[in-house]
Amino acid sequence: MKFKGFYSVFKVVLLCFVILFISYQFALDPKLIGWVIISLGLLCMVILIASGTKLKSTWPDLVFGAIDNGVLAVMAIFGGEMAGVMGAVIGGVVGNAVTDGIAGIFEGMIAEKLPQDFNQRTILSSAIGKMAGCLLAAGLVLVTAEMLIKF
Repeated sequence: MKFKGFYSVFKVVLLCFVILFISYQFALDPKLIGWVIISLGLLCMVILIASGTKLKSTWPDLVFGAIDNGVLAVMAIFGGEMAGVMGAVIGGVVGNAVTDGIAGIFEGMIAEKLPQDFNQRTILSSAIGKMAGCLLAAGLVLVTAEMLIKF
């Protein structure tokens, strides 16, 4: 049996490398990293649109990613402030576990309520939709934290 999603998987993996490379370039610049991450989230959205994906069909994935990484970023910042690197790791891990469950509730509710013609999620739309939501929310948290905490 031939795997039909190879091209989609290739696009997602290539996008992951681009996101990792660009993020790495700005990782030590607290004034810019939040904006860079937001821009990478927008890049994901542009790729979805360019690939012919209707953004409404990715709404469950965008919401999942936004809740998941938005809360994770907040938990990691609080954990890091309270207990350094280990606190950030614990805050990130615990935050991720909790938000996966909570975000899954919202993702499922939205997916169930979407009309069938919009609920045509694919490998590409689901993966990049979640990435976009994650990046946009985490970027907003980092921009806000930079303004409030001044890393």
